[in-house]
Amino acid sequence: MWNRTFFGMAALLVAAGAAAQTPGQPQEFRDPKTGQIWTPDNVGQDKGPVKPEDRAFDPSGQAVAVEGVVQQNAATTFVSSIPVTAGPTVPLVEIDDPTLRAIPGSRWRVAVDLSNNAATTFSPVIECLFTNGGRKVETTRAIVPPTPGGTRWALTLYGPRSDIFVDLVTCRVAEQ
Repeated sequence: MWNRTFFGMAALLVAAGAAAQTPGQPQEFRDPKTGQIWTPDNVGQDKGPVKPEDRAFDPSGQAVAVEGVVQQNAATTFVSSIPVTAGPTVPLVEIDDPTLRAIPGSRWRVAVDLSNNAATTFSPVIECLFTNGGRKVETTRAIVPPTPGGTRWALTLYGPRSDIFVDLVTCRVAEQ
């Protein structure tokens, strides 16, 4: 039954596509919002200036930068205990790749996992650089509460307003 239905629908779509591509036949589209009927003859004809709400956003044209460094206290959540592995090839404190997400109407949010690979408690400072096309938008420094040795923590940091375009965030441990 499924195969017959699938192939019947596929044949119908192919037939509809062939009918739409028939040379000499007018192809029309009715805009459900405005009621305007578009054909190959009137598409692309200007009827005045483009309204601001219809213009495309060009992120490379944005020239916004927050001066200085924004300080914040990081919100942390205990994730797990980890083995103490700090040594010549393993840093005392390290962070995983940050995950960047925009919160509409609010700010850019960065989720980071921090691992204290040492046996000692540290209060690291995490520095994140938010950029657009390689240009700085904002630098944020987050002070992390004391993290006991041999633990992994999830951190949430906040960046610039979400109406400012950001395409990349890079974070590093600035102080241990």
